[in-house]
Amino acid sequence: MEDTIEIARETPLGADLAELHARHTAAMHEDTPPESIHMLPPDALAAPGISFFVMRQAGRPVGMGALKRIAPDEGEIKSMHILSEMRGRGLARRMLEQLIDAARTDGIARLYLETGSQDSFAPARQLYLRAGFAECGPYVGYQPDPNSVFLMRAI
Repeated sequence: MEDTIEIARETPLGADLAELHARHTAAMHEDTPPESIHMLPPDALAAPGISFFVMRQAGRPVGMGALKRIAPDEGEIKSMHILSEMRGRGLARRMLEQLIDAARTDGIARLYLETGSQDSFAPARQLYLRAGFAECGPYVGYQPDPNSVFLMRAI
């Protein structure tokens, strides 16, 4: 029987999150040019206006995601990552649902995100489209980039 998965708000600076952050960073650099990588390092994820969530299985961090307020009623999903060996179990969908619920609770009416256009990001794009996100243009702080896909969903 698989251990229970729990998702909770935490600090992104937790000592046991180093491997999760390192693997997310490595995945983002795998096939994306450095100028097209928009992930936030742990210290930036600890800034005011960002809610950071950790997914744990039996206490071990296996996923993360963040919600950044970008306007009074708008938010952006940042640094969503599930460890590769944990994929295919619906965990990314659970993390996305957690982030959407947190956004709704925080009074956010529109959620945005940026993800890669490369083939390696196809599963992520499919997840977001199935969850009701639709392609949009670059939003606050972004410029057009052939390596980026911008998505938005009203909630």
